Amino acid sequence: MKCDPTLYRGAPPSLAVKPRLLRHFLLPLLIILMTIGLGYAGYRISEHFGIRTLSETGERQLELHARTVESELGKYTYLPSLLELESSVSRLLADPSVQNRVTVNQYLEGLNRRSRSRAIYVLDTTGRVMATSNWRDTDSYLGEDLSFRAYFQDAVRGQPGRFYGIGSTSGEPGYYLAHGLEEQGKIIGVAVIKVRLEALEERWQRARLEAYVSDENGIIILSSDPTRRLKSIRPLSPETKERLARSLQYYWWPLNELEPLERENLATGVEKVTFANNNQVVTDQQEVSYLAQTRKLNDTPWDITLLSPLQDLRREAANQGTLVAVAFALLAFLLIAWNERRKVIATRLAAREALQEANNQLERKITERTTHLRASNERLKGQIRERRQAEDTLRRAQDELVQAGKLAAIGQMSTSIAHELNQPLAALRTLSGNTVRFLERGDLKVAADNLSTINNLVDRMGRITANLRSFARRGDDQGQASLGKAVDAALQLLASRMEESGVQLHRELNDVALKIDQTRLEQILVNLIGNALDAMQGHTASPQLWLEGEFNDSKYRLRVRDNGPGIDPEARKHLFEPFFTTKPGEQGLGLGLTLSASLAAAAGGNLSVEFPVSGGVAFVLLLPLVQPAKAEPI
Repeated sequence: MKCDPTLYRGAPPSLAVKPRLLRHFLLPLLIILMTIGLGYAGYRISEHFGIRTLSETGERQLELHARTVESELGKYTYLPSLLELESSVSRLLADPSVQNRVTVNQYLEGLNRRSRSRAIYVLDTTGRVMATSNWRDTDSYLGEDLSFRAYFQDAVRGQPGRFYGIGSTSGEPGYYLAHGLEEQGKIIGVAVIKVRLEALEERWQRARLEAYVSDENGIIILSSDPTRRLKSIRPLSPETKERLARSLQYYWWPLNELEPLERENLATGVEKVTFANNNQVVTDQQEVSYLAQTRKLNDTPWDITLLSPLQDLRREAANQGTLVAVAFALLAFLLIAWNERRKVIATRLAAREALQEANNQLERKITERTTHLRASNERLKGQIRERRQAEDTLRRAQDELVQAGKLAAIGQMSTSIAHELNQPLAALRTLSGNTVRFLERGDLKVAADNLSTINNLVDRMGRITANLRSFARRGDDQGQASLGKAVDAALQLLASRMEESGVQLHRELNDVALKIDQTRLEQILVNLIGNALDAMQGHTASPQLWLEGEFNDSKYRLRVRDNGPGIDPEARKHLFEPFFTTKPGEQGLGLGLTLSASLAAAAGGNLSVEFPVSGGVAFVLLLPLVQPAKAEPI
């Protein structure tokens, strides 16, 4: 039998070669282009988010440094108006005699030394300097005519004069504040103070911060880079330059423009700028890019600009873009390798015998899987029935727990009332017995004092029950308490116990007003001091109690510490749990600390415990202050 030769005839060369050529030449080119594109996209995205993060950080820094400049300018604002209160100044302006001038010169000299300003001087209404703090210097302002200065012209019209310029006498820059001196509603002169602001530039340079301040004319008057000082941030017209030259505000400085090589506006007050690098020693870069953020300075027509370098950010963005490109190239390589291997495997599985065997295995697996699924379905139905039964049981248990919780809350409230009334009742029993003895002796004054104390204790018991009832209804507390009075009341209530135990009291605290009800604060202190007395009773030869207070931001921290035997480490875990107590027998119900912690938390504070190395236990009560001002220790 002969074979048909057409079955083994090869395909035309053009059809067999072209797809392979397209795949081998175009695919690598496509991968290279996509790698470059994805790398550039990663660079741009990383740069975008980096600039956003840098902008947020720079905004916080800009706000901080702007407030620093505003504070530096504002602390001298009151000083010129202070001269209105000096009678010698008004006498000098009314009678410019030599004696009056010497007196005012000496006064201004002392005031300038105390305020650490550059100079203080007084002008009459014609602009002539009548007295100055630098009258002893060779470049004194005394006798100069400064009527051409803008700050004098504003002040003599009754407006506050604010001016930055270069002195026409000394040639040094400064910030001038002027105020019109009035007498009987009429301006009789002008007081001027000159302040040096170079300290701000020195702080910026020490902090390696790049920033500058520009005035209302767009001239940089303060800069961390001295090369930018007295340059214009915007183009100045010839008319503006001539006007500034006539005013001598910047003396004869040329006022060149600070021209960036590139500028891109990102948002209001935010832009990217590029300047030529003037510091070739530090870096080899010819250009330096910054993120420039600008905001107004309050109470002045000035702007402050913060320059954040973009070199590190762009370097990081380039690294991110490179990483994205490398990752994509690696992924493309893995995909190509996987595709080639898949083709090999597909070719090997093309044999009919393998397909038949695979078909037989598939049918056998389907049968096994069907049996397994049927058994799994039966097991799943059984699990569903068991879960439904468990849910019913859980629901019934939850209902029982809710009911038990209600009963426990009712029991805790009743025992809490009994626990809080225990100390006043004991005091009532002692005072009533003493009153009977004093009445028998005829000592009516002491008996009357005891009866008054009993009356106060009865009122206190009424307040306790009322506050406990109120506390059960709501969780906040808007009361106000005096810490000194609360401590005195608690010590008075426990005076007999302290006298019997011979405890030595160390009291170092402040009489402050706290945001908590007075009765609740007394309840907490009675619990804490009473617990300390119980802990030291019979366990300490020389019992000592410390009441130490200190301010903690807007709160006050009271520390009640004893030198007792301390608390067992295992019991420390349960100190604030209801009904837990370390007292023997029936001496305690275990609710004092729980109630005290709840009262402190309701007032916006907290109660915690410390275990000093020296021994004993220290309970720390932290409560908010009514006023932030600190009181004197009591």
